[in-house]
Amino acid sequence: MQRSASRLTRILAAAAVPVMLVVAGCSSDSGSGSGSGGAGDAGAAQGTATATASPTPSPTPTVEPAKFSKLPLACQAIAEKTSASLVPKAKSPKGTAAASTDLSHRGGCSWNGLEDKGVKGSQYRWLDVSFYRYDSEVSLGSGQQRAQENFVKELGKVQATEGAKKLSTVSAAGIGDEAKTVTYTVKKTGEDFVYASVVARTGNVLVLLSYNGAGYAGAETPEAKKIVEGATKAAKEAVAAVATANK
Repeated sequence: MQRSASRLTRILAAAAVPVMLVVAGCSSDSGSGSGSGGAGDAGAAQGTATATASPTPSPTPTVEPAKFSKLPLACQAIAEKTSASLVPKAKSPKGTAAASTDLSHRGGCSWNGLEDKGVKGSQYRWLDVSFYRYDSEVSLGSGQQRAQENFVKELGKVQATEGAKKLSTVSAAGIGDEAKTVTYTVKKTGEDFVYASVVARTGNVLVLLSYNGAGYAGAETPEAKKIVEGATKAAKEAVAAVATANK
């Protein structure tokens, strides 16, 4: 009887194993299928959200190109005939170049001389021209914009000349994109010096020109009108030289 009971127990145990495996298998399949479906739906939703949330690429910043890429040689920007008429007996007829470490961005030249007229005294003249070129940079603005900003600054400097008297500022038509002429007198070495300074802009280049003179040893002080005429003529040539240098 005991053997029968033992045998019956083994048979029941063996019979129960397949049932447990089937149940476990079904449970595993059901869980796997359910889990797979849930993960797929979540992944698709996440992908859609990611695609929707992706920021639109910002456009690359741009700036207007600079109009001019070169500067003229300053001492050749004003015709030798012109400089000779404005500064008779110049020490250096071809001009004296200003020191510059970067001639593509800044340059200058000057002429000065004393014309002895015997018993009528002597006439002193000085002519000076400077060029400044500004590149276009995204962080600073276009070359034209930068030149405009410095036009205002340089004009302010001339108008603030120490000791200047009878100061007057007028627009100078026909010189570049914009230009102003500042006239004034300054007492130096016991004489009245008459000045005409032209601040002009052409594109991204600033042109600063100064012409002045004085009479010595009894010579008359030069007329302001003639000094202005001389400065205007030289400034027009200097501005034209910028365009020529960039052809």
